[in-house]
Amino acid sequence: MFIYNLKINGNKLIKNFFIVLLIIILVICGIIAYKIFGSNIGISKVNDGLVSGKVNELNNKNYTNVLNEVHNNLSLYEGQSIKFTGFVYRVYDFSEEQFVLGRNMVISSDFQTVVVGFLCHSNLSKNFADNTWIEIEGKITKGSYHGEIPIIEVTNIKQTNKPNDEYVYPPDDSYIPTSNIF
Repeated sequence: MFIYNLKINGNKLIKNFFIVLLIIILVICGIIAYKIFGSNIGISKVNDGLVSGKVNELNNKNYTNVLNEVHNNLSLYEGQSIKFTGFVYRVYDFSEEQFVLGRNMVISSDFQTVVVGFLCHSNLSKNFADNTWIEIEGKITKGSYHGEIPIIEVTNIKQTNKPNDEYVYPPDDSYIPTSNIF
């Protein structure tokens, strides 16, 4: 038979318990900090949906996010290929080769809309009347229209049918509708 004589020092036991607890808390905080900050090192949240070196296709779900991002960071997107569908929209001071490939963006709960889109340049644009639905492919370039803006240099253009969901929605939660303020 063996007899053990254990003498427990309460002071040392409490100190060791708190040291182990502190180490566990620091490890958990380190993991959380890495997940929040460390995993995004070297990754920027630009190119919202646009990948360099391929044709980026816009749809009604990413349309306004990409439109907003390209307008805000034009130099990052210059030269990238883009493909999307919209209707021909012109204003009085456009040249014969310019048009906006537009979509109606819903801006309020009572279904008010505003036309949004990219200014496009093509020698073939005069072949398409206003409100004609077309699909284009082109490259994003820097241009000037009442200031520096992105202009799509169209490389391919064809008439198409109106999509089932022709409307687009504001780019993100930061959009504040003004229709009910006035």
